[in-house]
Amino acid sequence: MDADDGFDEQIHAPTRLRICGLLRPVDAAEFAMLRETLDLSEANLSKTIRALTDIGYVRVTKASSSSRGDQRRTTTVALTPEGRRAFDGHVAALRRIAGDLGS
Repeated sequence: MDADDGFDEQIHAPTRLRICGLLRPVDAAEFAMLRETLDLSEANLSKTIRALTDIGYVRVTKASSSSRGDQRRTTTVALTPEGRRAFDGHVAALRRIAGDLGS
């Protein structure tokens, strides 16, 4: 495979890959839903999302929630356009690898 084959070491780590996979088909997801779905601690998920944010693959927004009776804010996570391209390229690279294994 070429160096420019789309395989992305930044996404390939299992938790990062799972987060990107959950975010890919949606506009955004709430932090709490990601935490519950992935069965991660808040600290572990925060650290992983921060790493994806630092490389420009996800964006985090915080807003007041009208559905909450307290002052806590809702944290929403979304793939950036760059994150979508990187994830799609990585999945395509994995498919090529898997196809090569079938030969």
